Amino acid sequence: MTMGDFLLYAVGVPVTFLLLVTGMALGARRLLGLRVGLLRTALACLLGLTSSEAVLSGVPGPDTAPALASVQFGIWVLTMVALLAAAEVVAPTGTVPPPTEWWRAVRRRVVRTRRYSRITAIAFRHGLGPYLRGRERTDTRLARSLRLALEEAGVTFVKLGQVLSTRPDLLPPEVVEELARLQDEVPAAPWPRVREVLVAELGRAPEEVFAEFDEEPIAAASVAQVHRARLRSGAEVVVKVQRPDVRRVAEGDLDIVARLAEALHVRTRWGRAIGVRDLAAGFAAALREELDFRVEARNLAAVRAASAGTDVVLPAAHEDLCTSRVLVMERLDGVPIRTAAPADREALARSLLDALLRQVLVDGVFHADPHPGNVLLLRDGRLGLLDFGSVGRIDAQLRAALGKLLLAVDRGDPAGMRDALLELVSRPDGIDEQRLERALGRFTARHLGAGARPGAEMFGDLFGLVHRYGLGIPPEIAAVFRALGTAEGTLAALSPGFDVVVESRAFAEKRFSDHLTPDSLRRAVTEELHAALPVLRRLPRRLERITGALEQGRLGVNLRLFADERDRLFVVSLLHQAMLTVLGATAGVMAVLLLGADGGPRVGADLPLFHVLGYNLLVISVLLGLRVVVAVFRPRG
Repeated sequence: MTMGDFLLYAVGVPVTFLLLVTGMALGARRLLGLRVGLLRTALACLLGLTSSEAVLSGVPGPDTAPALASVQFGIWVLTMVALLAAAEVVAPTGTVPPPTEWWRAVRRRVVRTRRYSRITAIAFRHGLGPYLRGRERTDTRLARSLRLALEEAGVTFVKLGQVLSTRPDLLPPEVVEELARLQDEVPAAPWPRVREVLVAELGRAPEEVFAEFDEEPIAAASVAQVHRARLRSGAEVVVKVQRPDVRRVAEGDLDIVARLAEALHVRTRWGRAIGVRDLAAGFAAALREELDFRVEARNLAAVRAASAGTDVVLPAAHEDLCTSRVLVMERLDGVPIRTAAPADREALARSLLDALLRQVLVDGVFHADPHPGNVLLLRDGRLGLLDFGSVGRIDAQLRAALGKLLLAVDRGDPAGMRDALLELVSRPDGIDEQRLERALGRFTARHLGAGARPGAEMFGDLFGLVHRYGLGIPPEIAAVFRALGTAEGTLAALSPGFDVVVESRAFAEKRFSDHLTPDSLRRAVTEELHAALPVLRRLPRRLERITGALEQGRLGVNLRLFADERDRLFVVSLLHQAMLTVLGATAGVMAVLLLGADGGPRVGADLPLFHVLGYNLLVISVLLGLRVVVAVFRPRG
């Protein structure tokens, strides 16, 4: 072999194979109706070629080889398409990472497995193993073990415990009480590390941005720590700086939380009962928002705008200095209400409740976590709200339905409560509305009857009632009830004996009376008339056309079948699959008949022409069948 022949062979074979693979990939896309990657197509080509050679290697006589060329090609294509179809069903193209990502994926898996093992070891060390396997009895010892395990597991699990402590509707009272003691106070991060974060986020050294910056934090938690500072304009501010590497650790832990939730959902009845998977998903979304301080700055601006005109003060954010890991906002001069001794506790509690109810029912943007640690008593005697990492939003329709529910609660009207509740929740088919009304009547008598003192357990009972009747509460409404339940504890700490229901009724009566003034009624009637005027103008002409057509016997109704493009595509796809099925079955039947036929012309000593045609039809039948199978199992976008 000359050098030229060698080069031609060395270059020609790979190029030919590449062209063949490309052609087969395009052909497979047409045959299967899928976009198939070149790598898996090349592997399928090699395996298909090997299989076809193995199948036909035992055919006697070289005189039959030309006649079986089409059969060999068909077996090759059939094997390749079958392998591609199986690969697409098991792992569709695009779901398998490219080889460049494999090493990083392996490293991430090793890190995750190590962390998962550590979390599992912590749980078993604190005696939680039986509960992870399905045990359902709870006691004080379990609650304390759960709290200690969450504290030892780190920032993400401490946050998870704090969220669970606000769900008395799902967890036993002893567990909620113990989880409420969770604290995420940790030693402060060293100043050099904090300075690195500030420089990376602000693009300048702290000395260039702030006139003064206290290196010692006034508070340090697992996610961030807070420093006092003064801007060059003279404004006193606080700077919330995210701890280094907390986002990376949290992302890894959130994956573990999701896996634990899935395991609890599968293995335990109590996990399925409380909707542990949905809890984990909601917690992950909330924590990711909390780790982005730009979200908190936007939340703060929204709630601040909604709270204008109330007696509760909210700090203003300096948005030009806020980034995903740094939040700069106005410093409120005050002390936490836990340690405060205000003169008029009841008036302060009333102003806080008024501000929260206005945020929920009027503006639709509200502080979703008003626990005592987030409320300050300021030097001027007013209250201040902090920490806007968790903010809820509800639209006008849900606000109206919530107002109807509260009004029905105020009147003690179970039928009105039922109607308003069914507007708020996802209504299941076949619900017994009469039984629901009676259950709401019992709920009203228990919590709102004469001598009753409603508390946080009222919201838990309401959640339990909703869950018992299979009503799906939207996340926005769940956030409202959680916020009101948390606010009830804060109001009790601020003013023991404060009657939330009486004060809420006063707020509702004031809002209702504001809507019944002559000016507001006139404005509402005017707005409704403006909206209905175009319809009223067109109504006489339309009635005239309808009555005229009815009188002349020309009244008819036009219906357009399959007017929606999606319906047409569905029917075409269904007919396509049915046609392929019929063709494949017909080809299969003809193949069986031809393979069983004797006689006829021969293409070799022992090979009838009918058998060659039968083999080819059998290949075509299987190919058409694979196309139908792939179409059935292919995930819909």
